[in-house]
Amino acid sequence: MVLEKLSASLKGTLQKIAQSVFVDDKLINELVKDIQRALIQGDVNLRLVSTLTSKIKERIKSTETPAGLTKKEHLINIVYEELVAFLGGEPYKIEVKSRPYQIMLVGLFGSGKTTTAGKLAKHFMKRGLKVALVGLDVHRPAAMDQLEQVGKSIKVPVFTERKKDAVDIYNSFRQEYNKFDVVIFDTAGRDALSDDLIKEIKLLGSTISPNETFLVISADIGQAAQKQAEAFHESCKITGVIPTKMDGTAKAGGALSACAVTKAPIVFIGVGEKVDDLEPFNPKGFVGRLLGMGDLEALLEKAREVYTEEEAEDLGKKFLKGEFSLLDLYEQMSAMKKMGSLSKLVDMIPGFSQMKLPKEALEVQEGKLEKWKIAMQSMTQGELEDPEIITASRIDRIAHGSGLDAKDIRELIKQYRQSKKMVKMLKGSKGDMSKMMKKMKLA
Repeated sequence: MVLEKLSASLKGTLQKIAQSVFVDDKLINELVKDIQRALIQGDVNLRLVSTLTSKIKERIKSTETPAGLTKKEHLINIVYEELVAFLGGEPYKIEVKSRPYQIMLVGLFGSGKTTTAGKLAKHFMKRGLKVALVGLDVHRPAAMDQLEQVGKSIKVPVFTERKKDAVDIYNSFRQEYNKFDVVIFDTAGRDALSDDLIKEIKLLGSTISPNETFLVISADIGQAAQKQAEAFHESCKITGVIPTKMDGTAKAGGALSACAVTKAPIVFIGVGEKVDDLEPFNPKGFVGRLLGMGDLEALLEKAREVYTEEEAEDLGKKFLKGEFSLLDLYEQMSAMKKMGSLSKLVDMIPGFSQMKLPKEALEVQEGKLEKWKIAMQSMTQGELEDPEIITASRIDRIAHGSGLDAKDIRELIKQYRQSKKMVKMLKGSKGDMSKMMKKMKLA
């Protein structure tokens, strides 16, 4: 989970509200202090924290509790809405109308620009667009090689030249850009902000006139993010921010609050090293995950890349009814592995992160899936359709027939039962805020 410590602190704050008997000034003051402490420990700028928590406190004191919500729900709803507003409010939509749609990536050395260029290319390719990458980093010796390798891995054309002038390289391929829907430019970085870097970025910006200029910023940069964001924004008018390394142990609050400094929205977040580990940033879903309320939109987006609509609907109906078989479970687990880490996916399911799910239930390794497939080949049709009939003697028979250990078969049955238990916990949830809160026992 991204920002795990911040998330845990904020969830703890919500639990404090849930367990309180009265909603009074004392509770409100404690709530605001807890939020301030959590955000400051998460490396969010002190001035921004002060502004945010002042808004929360003012809204709590000046607004009446709406009909249909308890006071506790009203408090939590205000925290949720103000955190969403702090992170940009509505998701930023990139509409590729002109051709070529040009995106320039800027940032310091080590922020992950080149890797992000590949992830962005893959993102647009999935949407049926024709994409090209252009290498304009003339200072880092291996930059062009790295971009070429990234392009090769995702089968995207890469335009590079071993020249010393980035503008010359850009001009060399001007006629090629019109053949593509989206062209992504990977620019140079430095170890620190310098006059040379700012001058080069300004010149490239005026030459390219990109549709978007995204600041790629590392999650581990801390509060130095503010100075960086301001300097890059002054030199080339940042239109969006992409924090990277959000899957690590970094506090990341500084990178997230860079959007508040530049007035530019967070557009994507990098959540891993793989080329698919780039998520379009949805403030509502992101805050939902932080607070343990889930992010159904992100989950559905990942699911669409794996399932057809018909497959998803059919399997979804089976799971929600609790009627799925072992074969259905295997199909679901295989698809979920393609979607990413199971622990990350669980964070997206409303209410699930509040449940103390056993770690082993979330860490299904590829080896286990392969063993389960072999085990199923030694089962009868009846056993596959209704695993509850599998007794100890049947487990021994399946183990002997598949060449596996009996503990592997028991582990598969355990996974099946845990999945059914999870479905029962989730059943009936419709996803709106008030029902999510009731699911979390906050009402």
